[in-house]
Amino acid sequence: MLNSNKHVDFFHRKNKLLNGGGSKAVEKQMAMGKLTARDRITALLDAQSFYEYDLFVEHRCRDFDMVNKLLPGDGVITGTGTIAGRPICVYAQDFTVAGGSLGLMHARKITKIMDHAVKMGMPIIGINDSGGARIQEGVDSLAGYGEIFYRNTIASGIIPQLSVILGPCAGGAVYSPALTDFVFVVENISKMFITGPEVIKTVLGEEISMEDLGGARVQTEISGNAHFCAGNELECFHQIKQLLTYIPWNNKARADRHTPRPPKPKHEIDQIVPPEPTKPYDVRDIIRAICDNSDFFEIQRNWAANIVIGFARLDGQTVGIVGNQPLVLAGVLDVDSSDKAARFIRFCDAFNIPLVTLVDIPGYLPGVDQEHAGVIRHGAKILYAFSEATVPKITVILRKAYGGGYIAMCSRHLGADFVFAWPTAEIAVMGPEGAANIIFRQEISSSLDPVATRRLKVQEYGEKFANPYVAAASGHIDAVISPADTRKVLIHAIHVSSSKAECRPARKHGIPPF
Repeated sequence: MLNSNKHVDFFHRKNKLLNGGGSKAVEKQMAMGKLTARDRITALLDAQSFYEYDLFVEHRCRDFDMVNKLLPGDGVITGTGTIAGRPICVYAQDFTVAGGSLGLMHARKITKIMDHAVKMGMPIIGINDSGGARIQEGVDSLAGYGEIFYRNTIASGIIPQLSVILGPCAGGAVYSPALTDFVFVVENISKMFITGPEVIKTVLGEEISMEDLGGARVQTEISGNAHFCAGNELECFHQIKQLLTYIPWNNKARADRHTPRPPKPKHEIDQIVPPEPTKPYDVRDIIRAICDNSDFFEIQRNWAANIVIGFARLDGQTVGIVGNQPLVLAGVLDVDSSDKAARFIRFCDAFNIPLVTLVDIPGYLPGVDQEHAGVIRHGAKILYAFSEATVPKITVILRKAYGGGYIAMCSRHLGADFVFAWPTAEIAVMGPEGAANIIFRQEISSSLDPVATRRLKVQEYGEKFANPYVAAASGHIDAVISPADTRKVLIHAIHVSSSKAECRPARKHGIPPF
C-alpha cells in the first residue's frame, strides 16, 4: 500500500506545478486575450486524452539567484493525446512561467517529445509562446535551440510538423517554426520576428510596432512565413484539425480515405472559363467543380496569390492541388509563387499525396525587379520540385500554357504521368499576339494595311499553333478532354497510378536551388 505521507506529498507537488506561474501570471495571460498553455492543449486535443510527461523536470541554472526559483515544468508542457481518436505528440510553452523562456531542460523536454514523435510515427504540434532564450542560462539556452532545429530537420519528411504561434516568437526561436511544415498564427496575438522593435529603434532609429513588424497579417500576406491565419485561438485549433483530416500520420502511411461525394451542383465547370483568352476567372471555382463535395482546403491563401495550393479529395482520396490563378497577375510565376508551390509539392511528395496541376499560365513574370530578386533561381525551385516528385502527377491544361511556364507547371517533360488539355488550351512558346509580331514582323510592316494584316497573322498563328492538337500530335498531351469529363478523368488517372513505382539513380540527396 502506498505510504500516505508520500501520497500526500505527490499530490501537493503535482498541484503546485499544475498551477503554472501562479494566479496573477494566469490572470495577466488571460487579460492579453490568450488561453493558458494547459487550456490550449485541452481545446486542441480530444477530451481527457492528454497524458503529460516530464512535469517534474527542473532547470539546472545556479546563477543570478536562480538556485531556489521554481519554474513549473521549466516553462513548457509536453505529452501525447489524440485528435479525432488518433495519437499525436504536442508541446506548449507556458508564458506564465518565466515568460516561457527557453533554457536547456525546457529544450530537452521538447526534443524528447520530438524524438518520441519520430519513433512512433506521429505528427507533432508545437505551441509557441515564449519571450525567447533564457538569458540567465547563457550558451545553454542557445544549445537548446540548436538541438530543436536539428530534430526539426531530421524529422522533416518523416512526420508532419505543425507550429502554432500564440504569443511572441522572437530571435532564434523563429527558426524552428520556419523548419516545420505548416505555421498557424492568430490575429492580435501572434508575433514573429528576428529583431524586436526596440533594437530596430536603437540601431536604425526607426519606430515600428510589434504588429507591423511581425504580426499575423504580416506573416501571412507579406513574408509568407505563416500558412494559416485565424481570428482567435479556437478557430486556429479548428484549422489544425481540418488540416489533419487531409494528411497522413507519417511518410510510410497514406491519408485516410473518406466516403466519396460528388461536387455541389452549383459549380458548373463548363461555365467558368471565359471564351476570351485575356479575361480572368477564379481557378478555385474549377477546383470546387471537380473535387469531392466542392471542399478545398487552401494553404497560404493571402500570399503569392497568383498561384493556388491546397488539399482536396477525389473519390475520397486526398490530392494536392497546384493551380495558376488568372485573377492575380494573370497567373504568372514569380519569385514568391515559385517558392510557395515548390515547398508544397515537396510536402505532398514526401507524404504520398498525388499531385493535380491546373495550368493557365502566360509564363514567368518579366521585369527588372524580378530579375534582381532572383526569379531564375527561385523559378528553378518549382522545376526541381516537380521533377523530383515520384507520387502520381496529373496535369490539366485549362487555357494558356506559354513558354517556360508551360514546362514548369508539371509538363510531360518534368515527369507528369498524365497530361490532359481542354479544347480551350493554347500551348506555344508565346501568345499569338507576341508571336505574330516577331514571325510576321516584315510582312506586317510592309503591308498597305498593317493593322488588318497583323490581325490576320495573329489568327493564323493561333489556328496553327495555339491549340492543344499540335502538342497532342507530338504525344506531349495524352488526351484532349471535355471540361465536363475532368473529374472522371482525374479519378481514373489517380486510380491507375496508385501503384506507381519509379527507379531513380542512387544518391545521398539532390541539391535544389535553395
